[in-house]
Amino acid sequence: MTTAWTQQMSAILDDLLEAMPLTERHLLVIGVSTSGVAGQKIGTAGSNEVAAAIFSAVESLHERHGFHVAFQCCEHLNRALVVRAETLKQFNLTEVTVVPVANAGGAMAAHVYRQWPDAVVVESVQAHAAIDVGDTLIGMHLRPVAVPVRLSVEKLGQAHVTAARTRPKLIGGSRAVYA
Repeated sequence: MTTAWTQQMSAILDDLLEAMPLTERHLLVIGVSTSGVAGQKIGTAGSNEVAAAIFSAVESLHERHGFHVAFQCCEHLNRALVVRAETLKQFNLTEVTVVPVANAGGAMAAHVYRQWPDAVVVESVQAHAAIDVGDTLIGMHLRPVAVPVRLSVEKLGQAHVTAARTRPKLIGGSRAVYA
């Protein structure tokens, strides 16, 4: 199963990157219910195996494209996010003191926190794009104008997947030129 989850996540990321090429200037927020991927109710069956498979796909594409990643914790940590120290600095984020664990933070955030030697937890972000695996409600961490991205993969394991990119606000009215 691990390989299938990694392949599905890679396909999801490919679709998002086609809709919005992400570079070192961009931040991608990812929320994952590992329980949902495994076909269980959100928050009931966290899985390090699922987290590792998803993390592998994300890390591979991150290394190739250079974008920053924030992994959302669960509601027990107020949906705080795990990021690298360089992301904290580049996006001027507010660090909070907590260590995500499977029962408070979620299996995905806990796994990421253990994998990155420079991991920190931040209160919130304003990301350029997002992937939501298992209806984890990542919208609060997106910039103001979110645009849905239609994915060729609608489920990761058993979990529903949605994605979005953002764009700057259009201002100026009927006389404004946007292109």
